[in-house]
Amino acid sequence: MSSTAAFGLNTGTTGGDDNENKFLTFRLGSEEYGVEILRVREIIGLIDITPLPKTPDYVKGVINLRGKIIPVIELRRKFALPPVEYTEATCVIVVEVADPNGGDRFPMGVIVDTVSEVLDIAKENIEPAPRFGCTLNTDYILGMGKVTQGDAQRVTILLDIDRVLLARELSGLIHDTEEHTGSAPGGSKPGDARQAA
Repeated sequence: MSSTAAFGLNTGTTGGDDNENKFLTFRLGSEEYGVEILRVREIIGLIDITPLPKTPDYVKGVINLRGKIIPVIELRRKFALPPVEYTEATCVIVVEVADPNGGDRFPMGVIVDTVSEVLDIAKENIEPAPRFGCTLNTDYILGMGKVTQGDAQRVTILLDIDRVLLARELSGLIHDTEEHTGSAPGGSKPGDARQAA
């Protein structure tokens, strides 16, 4: 199930100015997070995930999406949140992660509890991430978005998706996947066609 159209996502490379301040929001429990819309490629329902050996517990494995091998992480585990059962609302957001040292971008799937909406958050409504000394790592937070709807105001945690999982880790996962499955990133294994959304 692809949900990009339902949220009005422009997954092409054009229209950057129109999408510059837009964020796709999603929920992990009661907390709302956002990611830059320009990094979102598509939203899909849960499909078969092939586990990988010797990976961190937040790495669920890989999916074959139309012949492309994509690593998938579970954001709840990455953020050390308690696990929950998957529901019909659980989905995978496919994003592009850039290497902070330059180089290629890689697709990555991120499992979230539910996708909410697309918000337009102007730069003046984004506060820097709060500092908690050495007790809490906030490096993965891009900022705190202040959202006003009617008389209500809420805060959305905006993620720096490049820091959620560094591209060098992602590149290593893809390499491990190729060795484990015997397929190149653009290839597919027999029987994987049923997994594509």
